[in-house]
Parts: sequence; structure tokens; C-alpha cells
Amino acid sequence: MGLKQINRLHAISTKPTRMILGLMSGTSLDGLDMALCEVSGSGLDTQCKLLKFTTIAYDNDFKDKVRQVFAKDTVDFEYLTLLNPWLGNYHARLINQALSQWQVMHEEIDLIASHGQTVFHCPHHQHSYQDFADGTLQLGDGDQVATHTQIITISDFRQKHIAKGGEGAPLAQYGDYLLYQSAQVNRVLLNLGGIANFTVLPRSGKIDDIRCSDIGPGNTLMDAYCRRYLSQPYDEGGKLARQGRVCDSLLEALKAIPFFRYNTPKTTGPEVFSLTMLEQKQAQYSRSLSHYDVLATLNELTAWCVLEHLQCLKLNGPTQLILSGGGAHNTLLVEKFKSSLPDSYEVSKLSQDGVCVDSKEAALFAVLANECVAGSGLFSFGKISLPG
Repeated sequence: MGLKQINRLHAISTKPTRMILGLMSGTSLDGLDMALCEVSGSGLDTQCKLLKFTTIAYDNDFKDKVRQVFAKDTVDFEYLTLLNPWLGNYHARLINQALSQWQVMHEEIDLIASHGQTVFHCPHHQHSYQDFADGTLQLGDGDQVATHTQIITISDFRQKHIAKGGEGAPLAQYGDYLLYQSAQVNRVLLNLGGIANFTVLPRSGKIDDIRCSDIGPGNTLMDAYCRRYLSQPYDEGGKLARQGRVCDSLLEALKAIPFFRYNTPKTTGPEVFSLTMLEQKQAQYSRSLSHYDVLATLNELTAWCVLEHLQCLKLNGPTQLILSGGGAHNTLLVEKFKSSLPDSYEVSKLSQDGVCVDSKEAALFAVLANECVAGSGLFSFGKISLPG
């Protein structure tokens, strides 16, 4: 890195506000979430205002390419190597498309925060290699993004987390703490993405008081089932699950998955909560189930794992359960939370400074990029790629 480039980064770090484009591509492979944020300050003085948000849906060619390696035990190594730069270039094209649609000049953007596309997540409790600890793999070369957008790009956020002794996930706890800590109430930020995770912020808590963990399947099983058997991307609002009945025997078999017995913090992914696993559980029973019954059971599993983990928190006083992610639109799930939680809980959907249910994860990566460049180093994650 030359002196000119160092000076450019220094100038960005000392600006009163930074324009940062946060990117998120989830395991559902729906599309690329792009959150254009105005971020000021750093650490506990961080403020993040959402200016623009869009999701550009992935075409079938993209999905087909990624699914050849997604959560698979065996892949073509040559193909995997080639997919990494191709995916970064693809994301760069979508970024350029969004900026053009927004009529925002590339020169106005200080940083891109690129999460990349997770294709395999492998914490130590999911593998049998005694010599290895935790690992995770996100594709989408940050140098490709930086070169083809001509914007400084921060990527590879999860690798530093692993280097520091974490599992590479969840990373939401850092942005959640900086943006949503409260002196008046406890807050639980529940993200219902492919995998459900929460960040627990006790009122007036410090960074060491935060609890953050994956807790089980969010939408991943329901979405995969809808795609394979019903030719639909997901169960909109839980309408399909409402038409079925929960199969108690299948539900109990799913509850017996070892992941649920692990203590938090813990992480998981579609490698564990897959249709292959579900089919193995279903094969244990002779009674055939309708597709609606299966979806009702999967919906109940997600609700159960959330409620079980919330019960273990033993938070005292008023508590806000703040929902984000695609599952926050599943009204059947939300109804179950509201009807099952004690009166001390207030259930709502995230809405603050323009950041909402769908844009939260992308915005949180913008906050992490801000910390990488302008922070004290406490939450320093990410690799810096400069435009070529």
C-alpha cells in the first residue's frame, strides 16, 4: 500500500460522516441486499442512517452456479476457485446497476462493505477433524468488487472473528451493541434469516455483557422445502403452514438434533439443517404427511427453538424483542412469539433511522466497515481492497 493510498484511507477515516454501501447475500440466495448508509462517529458514538436500500434478485444462472458448491461435502476444486472471482465480479455489476438506478455517483461512496456469499460454515462441533478448529468460507473476491466499482472495499469480515477465537458468526452482536444498546430496557435483537440468531443486550450492559448466538433454523428448512416441493421461493406470511397440522412425532425427532443441546454461543448452517436431514427424520415414520403438515411442523420448530432460547435468558424487567430478517414477515411465527412470551416482552419489528427488517444485516456490515477504517480497533474486522 503506497503513501497516496494510505493518505486516502486516512482522509476517509477523519471525515465527520462516511457514505458506506453495505452488502449482504444470505443462504436463501434470494438476491443481493444493498444498504447505502450515512455513518458518523465510531464505537459507542456510531450513528447509522439508511439512505437507500434495494435487493436485486439473483437470476437462475447465479443460483445454479452457487448451488453446485453450497453446503456440499465434496466439490470440484477448480470450479470453486473460478467461482470466487466470478462472484465478486457479478456483485460489482449489481452494485454499478444499483448506483445508476439511484443516480448516485461512484465518487460519492467512501467504502463498500462486502459480506460475500457463504457457501460452507464449519464450526468445530460440526466436523471430526481434531487438528482443526473453526472455519467458514465466503465467496466473492473483494479485489474484484473494488476493481470493477473503483470503490475501496472491505471484505472477509468473518476470518478475523475466527482468528480471534470465534466461530466466524454471528457478527451482528457488534453492530447491534453500537446501535441498539439501551439504558432503559433489555433488548433482544432476533434475526430470522436462513438461520435464526439473536443478540441479547441487557439494559445498561457493557460489551462483555452481550450474548450472541445462532439458535437454530430460521427460514432455511421452510424455504428449501417450498422450493423443492411447491415450486415457490418461500411460505409467504406462513400461509401454507397455516393449512397444515403440526406432526408431533416429526417435531420431537427434529428437536433431538444435537445442535439444540449445545450451550450458547454456537453457530450452525444449512449443512446441518438441510432437506437431507429432514427426509431422514421423515423416513422414520410410516405416516405420510401433506406438504402443509411438514411446513406447519417446520414453522413450529423455528418458533420452539426461539422460545426455548429466550426462556433460558432469564432477563429481569421490560424486554423488547426486535425482529429482523425475512422471517419477521412470517405472521404465523410472529403470532406464536406474541402469544407465548410473558407480559414483560414487547414484540416489534426493527425500524430505526431508516434501518428496517430487510436492510438490517447489510447496514450492520456497513457499520463494521466503518469500524475497520475509523474505529479504535476493538471491533476491527475485514480486509481492505483498493481499486486497481
